[in-house]
Amino acid sequence: MFALHSVRPAVGVAARIRTTALRSFASISNEKAGILNRPVSANTAEPPSLSAMLRLQTGETFKATSFGAPITGAPMAGEIVFTTALVGYPESMTDPSYRGQILVFTQPLVGNYGVPAPTKDEFGLLKHFEADGIQVQGIIVNDYAAKYSHWNAIESLGQWCARYGVPALTGIDTRAVVTLLRERGSTLAEIRVGDEMVNAKQHPLQDPNARNLVAEASTKTKRVYNRGGQVKIALVDCGAKQNIIRCLAKRGAEVVVVPWNHNLAQDPTQYDGIFLSNGPGNPEAAMQTARNLRAYMELPSSAATPIFGICMGSQLLGLAAGYPSYKLKYGNRGHNQPALNLVTGKCVITSQNHGYALDDSVNLPGWMPFFRNANDGSNEGIRHISKPWSSVQFHPEAMGGPLDTDYLFDDFMLDVREFKSKKDRAAHSVGSVAPALAKKEATAIGLNPTT
Repeated sequence: MFALHSVRPAVGVAARIRTTALRSFASISNEKAGILNRPVSANTAEPPSLSAMLRLQTGETFKATSFGAPITGAPMAGEIVFTTALVGYPESMTDPSYRGQILVFTQPLVGNYGVPAPTKDEFGLLKHFEADGIQVQGIIVNDYAAKYSHWNAIESLGQWCARYGVPALTGIDTRAVVTLLRERGSTLAEIRVGDEMVNAKQHPLQDPNARNLVAEASTKTKRVYNRGGQVKIALVDCGAKQNIIRCLAKRGAEVVVVPWNHNLAQDPTQYDGIFLSNGPGNPEAAMQTARNLRAYMELPSSAATPIFGICMGSQLLGLAAGYPSYKLKYGNRGHNQPALNLVTGKCVITSQNHGYALDDSVNLPGWMPFFRNANDGSNEGIRHISKPWSSVQFHPEAMGGPLDTDYLFDDFMLDVREFKSKKDRAAHSVGSVAPALAKKEATAIGLNPTT
């Protein structure tokens, strides 16, 4: 068991040199840039620095200092996970897939470029965040940089956390925490802020994965982006990142965002493609989505409709197809995960954030694994052999992270456009001078040739 740390952990020489260099560079940049590089802060002061503690369900405790929200009442609890991403903390912290989780950053220095303004693009989507507001339960860093430097920043990481009531701890030996998680697997934890809470009685921790986190993160009403686009895509929102919507809209699609439990079979010919988004938690808690999807896939009119899923969407497509899912030991989270394409044999570097995976050892007729994680061998996607249905466990729309697999959006959109073209041609042919040909073409894509 790790002892209760009373002082900041020792940091290696290389890490100290890097931290000092970054701080010096930030200071020099501010001085040289002058007024043009001085961000207008949304807040005027840092939140109070209070004594704090991180407690793991397995018994380990770590003393720390808070730099985020000074929580009151009960400690902030959740599943504790880690990410190896070096940058992109605003995007990670607003990713709905982190809902219910306490996020540990393995990068030692965090906060040095502050937090940007919530500006929006031409589609009405946030440019620098993946959702409205912070989604994580809390964050853990080794070294917090309160003095930030970036032309687009308006506040510090601590100020941003305080505005959203999110606790944040610094001065923790994050290497020790991550080592525990890698050796023993993901566990529950709680953040305590203030002397009274630090010394308060301990209570059992509740696992957020027991809840339907997908339902919590999903939209409650239908929303439309890029109205009047060339093709219409239904995006089943399981906790969708805004950049997924952007990647579809900028490729010419009208994106209709529907709730997680939307019944696609009610109007199976309304859309030119179906997209299943990322999301938080245990996929089996959202079995209603998988059942709805399976009912849709079994309709003759849906046989040729392109379907693509990302992350949680991949797991739900797998459950609908018949694959079982399971919880990974500590999950895959970061911007440097290698995934092997089992069709081409090429390996790509991907951005990932998931704690569950599909068990593709089950042999399902018509289906095959698409990608495999080159580190732990876990499934990274599935595809149907004859139908335009596929998914990936990683994030081809990575923000931040590598864009090695951004082409998957192009492949999906190509399938969608081809399907729409055939559908339009078949609909136009029905009742024409070539009824036999019209009937054959309409039947091929699942349309009723008598209508």
